[in-house]
Amino acid sequence: MGEVGDKYRLYLVGEGEKDTHWRHGGAPKYDLVNRLFEEERTKEWPEGSLEETVQNAIKTWEMELSHKTRLSDFKSINHEKFTLSVNGRKPLTGEETLSLGSYNAMLETSMPAELCPKGYYNSKEETFESSHENFRSAFPRGFAWEVLEVYSGPPVVAFKFRHWGHMEGNFKGHAPTGKMVEFIGIAVLKVDDQLRAETVEIYYDPAEFMAGLYKGPKLDTAEGSNSSNAQRCPFM
Repeated sequence: MGEVGDKYRLYLVGEGEKDTHWRHGGAPKYDLVNRLFEEERTKEWPEGSLEETVQNAIKTWEMELSHKTRLSDFKSINHEKFTLSVNGRKPLTGEETLSLGSYNAMLETSMPAELCPKGYYNSKEETFESSHENFRSAFPRGFAWEVLEVYSGPPVVAFKFRHWGHMEGNFKGHAPTGKMVEFIGIAVLKVDDQLRAETVEIYYDPAEFMAGLYKGPKLDTAEGSNSSNAQRCPFM
């Protein structure tokens, strides 16, 4: 599978990464989010189990998507076949996913930008860099991810997952609440004989995720947000 960069992610270090183009000049460090994951995960899977294998595979894929700038450097996907679909939307190719970034891909909307109230998240107005900066700011300790259940094994892997962080920083002009923000989702992952992802389908409620990020008062007015708009705008 490759050389280990940390306990949960492959393809961070070693001979195989000597020519990798990293987004920020070098391989990322995951110390903070690993600590959050270990302290607050609800499941601790046995070493070598299917659940641990799936969990680490998705962590590796997310690392590559967030930090490698060339699809040719990805080792966790089948470059020729890879697609990502979220909530039944049109599948994105690998290059399209890499261009958008994981947050924009997860929060892509068909709503025209002019119909979104100013200050609310609209993927059409966000770049890869700005979307990641929004969430790095909100979750300074990282945004942890765990597998809750695995329903089927390769080549079609269906599983339930949990994604969470603590809003200890600002999000698009909203003050931190210090509270946990989390959501639960379902994914169906088709892999090849090398366990590289060919298709990824993700289903979750974006409003469940985003509502917690707008609960803090607006920093410029010290007034609370309109939660109905905050939940509705990015996801129609």
